[in-house]
Amino acid sequence: MNGSGNTINLFMDYETFGEHQWESTGIFHFMRQLPWEILKHQDNSFKTPSETVDSYDVMAELDIPHVVSWADVERDLSAWLGNSMQKSSAEALYALEDAVMASKDNLLIEDWRKLQTADHLYYMCTKWFNDGDVHKYFNVYERPHDSYIAFMNVLTDFKIRLKKFHATKPTAFALNPSLS
Repeated sequence: MNGSGNTINLFMDYETFGEHQWESTGIFHFMRQLPWEILKHQDNSFKTPSETVDSYDVMAELDIPHVVSWADVERDLSAWLGNSMQKSSAEALYALEDAVMASKDNLLIEDWRKLQTADHLYYMCTKWFNDGDVHKYFNVYERPHDSYIAFMNVLTDFKIRLKKFHATKPTAFALNPSLS
């Protein structure tokens, strides 16, 4: 850019490094050198997203009325919420939010947040053809149904922990229907 604009954003998922681009391609060496090469030009610097927002005036508003993603042909949420297993898993997980947050227990909150990792729902995807091949390649389970069963078992164990926590520290959430 070298003085010709405000900001450049680079977005890559971690799979890029060592998965899509193997070490033998030189990707790690490239990434180690990239900051030094960028900083050779006096007009260049690095900023966090918050620093960038604070540094520049708004240039335009962007209206995106529908969710957009990188995944699959549809580029929507169907990679994570496209079938009934995914939807019921997400609903069951998010139904626990009030009880989890009311616990104020850091370990419960941390574990609940880890259960929100997108891969859990991604592994349940049942798409076919090219998208299905990608889902299969990145899936640790034999079948999407195996992922669903494993996730729901973990969620059931988590609900038992949450219920026991609230039983020992009575709150309005101890009788929450989402914990039954």
